[in-house]
Amino acid sequence: MEGRVTRADPIAYPPRGLSRDEAARYIGVGATKFDEMVKDGRMPKPKRLDGRTVWDRVAVDLAFTDIPEDGHKNFFDGLYSVK
Repeated sequence: MEGRVTRADPIAYPPRGLSRDEAARYIGVGATKFDEMVKDGRMPKPKRLDGRTVWDRVAVDLAFTDIPEDGHKNFFDGLYSVK
């Protein structure tokens, strides 16, 4: 289009919504493993945006943080223990 100027976005930011493959790659697993993690509740369920299935990056971050390290309890598990 003549006369139209396209500007790059001056603020670099990660996308909030991720596809299934992007969400899996974001946490370092394959799509099949990610599907298993969604099914067993370790990862959040997706949101539906019209015809698209999208994972909230922030929800994926929180779910990933909640997975305990190998042989260790999650740091946050002991903060609010009920006695």
